[in-house]
Amino acid sequence: MSTTHSAIDADWLSACRRAVTGLEAVLAQAPSTEERARETGTRGHGGDRTLVIDRAAELVVLGELDALRAEGYRFTAMSEESGEIGYGDRSVHVIIDPIDGSLNAKRGVPHHALSIAVAAGELMSDVAFGFVYDFGPGEEWYARQGEGAWLNGTRLDPRASERRARDGRLEVLGIESADPRWVAASIDALVSSAYRLRALGTIASSLCQVAAARFDGMVSLRRCRGVDAAAGQLIVREAGGLVSFPEHADPLGVPLDATPHSPIIAARTPETLRELEGIPAR
Repeated sequence: MSTTHSAIDADWLSACRRAVTGLEAVLAQAPSTEERARETGTRGHGGDRTLVIDRAAELVVLGELDALRAEGYRFTAMSEESGEIGYGDRSVHVIIDPIDGSLNAKRGVPHHALSIAVAAGELMSDVAFGFVYDFGPGEEWYARQGEGAWLNGTRLDPRASERRARDGRLEVLGIESADPRWVAASIDALVSSAYRLRALGTIASSLCQVAAARFDGMVSLRRCRGVDAAAGQLIVREAGGLVSFPEHADPLGVPLDATPHSPIIAARTPETLRELEGIPAR
């Protein structure tokens, strides 16, 4: 049996890339909204109605985890759809969102992503490897703790800075959980902070935009689930950005599960992080 250390150091990048190939086949087999909108009749562990493509995507990822277990690696998986799945070791956690942005995937909107994180513990701060693949633009993002972050094989520059409009507001702010009611409740603070808003519909992909300094910051207007943010938050931090879960006593002490614990904030500078933490969320 492999040790905990060797489970963390398994070839997760290759496993994630194989999962991407499998998910591309799943999506290709159901190209229309009518096909992608089919539901299983159940709800996933995160509370959303499970689409047939969600379940098929999860099975692809679990197949890769089964292969790693067959090689002797041991860990525990947490998936948005099925919840916790034991693979023999509770000290190593693999956090899976098979399709972050399922509504986008269902409707053919480009941004929808596979998100996988590997952690040596149960908290956001424990994530050692994060992988996000956005199927719309075909972009592969990943990071390793203490080693940096990459986009399509090119290391992201941790010195990349934010941009502000002439009036001092952030040039582009990403928002997630963009229900009109929650936008309305936060509108005054958003007007004060942002020159333009962008809502991609996937927390994982929005975090990656901050990592590449395409977005100058990102806020979720509602508490997010650990499975949505686990990989992306490491990518931001390893790319020189900052992340906070402001409703938690420890900004990175949020559990890696499918329960909404806190909104997530990401920025390129400490000053902007503090500014965005003041935007009210539900």
